[in-house]
Amino acid sequence: MLPQPMPPQPMPPQAMPAYDPGGFWDEVFAAPGTVRPHYAQLASRLATLSPSEVERRQQAADRSFRVRGITFAVNQGAEGVEKIMPFDLIPRLILPHEWERIERGLAQRVRALNLFLHDVYHGQRILRAGVLPPELVLGARGYRREFRGVQVPLGVYTHIVGSDLVRDATGEFMVLEDNLRTPSGVSYVVENRRVLKRTWPQLFQHYDVRPVEGYPQDLLDVLRAIAPAAAAEDPVVVVLTPGVHNSAYFEHAFLAKAMGVELVQGSDLFVDDASVYMRTTQGRRRVDVIYRRVDDDFLDPLTFRSDSILGVPGLVASYRLGRVSLANAIGTGVADDKAIYAYVPEIIRYYLGEEPLLANVPTYLPTRPDDLAYILEHIDELVVKSVNESGGYGMLIGPHAPRADRDAYRDRVRADPRGYIAQPTLALSRHPCWADDHLEGRHIDLRPFLLFGRDIKVTPGGLTRVALRSGSLVVNSSQGGGGKDTWVLGS
Repeated sequence: MLPQPMPPQPMPPQAMPAYDPGGFWDEVFAAPGTVRPHYAQLASRLATLSPSEVERRQQAADRSFRVRGITFAVNQGAEGVEKIMPFDLIPRLILPHEWERIERGLAQRVRALNLFLHDVYHGQRILRAGVLPPELVLGARGYRREFRGVQVPLGVYTHIVGSDLVRDATGEFMVLEDNLRTPSGVSYVVENRRVLKRTWPQLFQHYDVRPVEGYPQDLLDVLRAIAPAAAAEDPVVVVLTPGVHNSAYFEHAFLAKAMGVELVQGSDLFVDDASVYMRTTQGRRRVDVIYRRVDDDFLDPLTFRSDSILGVPGLVASYRLGRVSLANAIGTGVADDKAIYAYVPEIIRYYLGEEPLLANVPTYLPTRPDDLAYILEHIDELVVKSVNESGGYGMLIGPHAPRADRDAYRDRVRADPRGYIAQPTLALSRHPCWADDHLEGRHIDLRPFLLFGRDIKVTPGGLTRVALRSGSLVVNSSQGGGGKDTWVLGS
């Protein structure tokens, strides 16, 4: 039986007296003035500090982010603008039994989605069984007909996964979406911990916090495990980046350095005799595994977009022949299509014969006539998302949107039902964040990172993303969000 949390304890009256949970599920406060037991030590420490002392630590953390160049890029016009990743220094804590459920639920989900990917590129049993509409899968933008019948190392398509979780109004974790192509954010998980330890080490004194610093080595182990059979005992691994203007370039460079491998662009690689080589000052060097942070469309101008200058001509042919391995595999985008997401519970039941351990957020599909009618009538209550966008783009939050925007989205959904989904506007859980000279509640989510090689490993923590604007439900950094250090507590 899983351990149960202790009942909430009354807070000392001097600790954060003005904080208002605001009627949402609050991660720290069970009720006004009543702190959840696992936050008691943290709250007590905060209660002994003046606003100026907390602000001094926040400023030290911000300076550390600037000095270390912990950035992301936002598209503005023709070029990106580089910004420092916003960081809130009040950590988010997760109890051991909560994390154990998250681990098991994500592992179940990813195993089922990998079986789904293998099936849709081989036998398509699930489509013949009528579990999913064939047109939904075969018409998905992420489905790659070019890879039907291609075998992948270890039978694993999604080696790096970042699924987004939210708590509902009762405190239960739910999966909001899956990111199975090139999920980003794990560099901030490691850097958030490093910066907080440097600027406020006293916070860790009374907590057994599980480490996250081992992620780069775990990632390297997975990449080596999928090397082609003909590779040497120490396979050559590289990280393929689109370049310095990509929004996640900091992460590409961070991971390459942490793993001790080369960071390359498409122009650094070439194909000869169906094998991939890297140009070096000592001559060419064979490449066995590519951790690619380049989308399918731009990987190989001979197979996909002919105008791409980011990829490697001939890479796809080498991949099909098993001369080089890619993480993640080409064609995984069909499994994180937001319309396919709605069917993940059925996918789990079909392939594993199990009930989902983590629930989906209720989702309406405009391809269903009844759902379409409901969306058009209730768009002012719903969140409408483009199935192929990410980063908070292509999204309408109905209750907060102007009438003109709601009308425009009605027209878009009518014109392209396959291109959108809709979900209820969630009352995302909140967490205290430092705002100038006091703590205020801000909405948060959680992106844990999962690695899948010979087995599955979920890094104990994840990126807690924060909607830093008061009242906002959008946590994406590109839309004004930031991050927190996430502590998974030891038993």
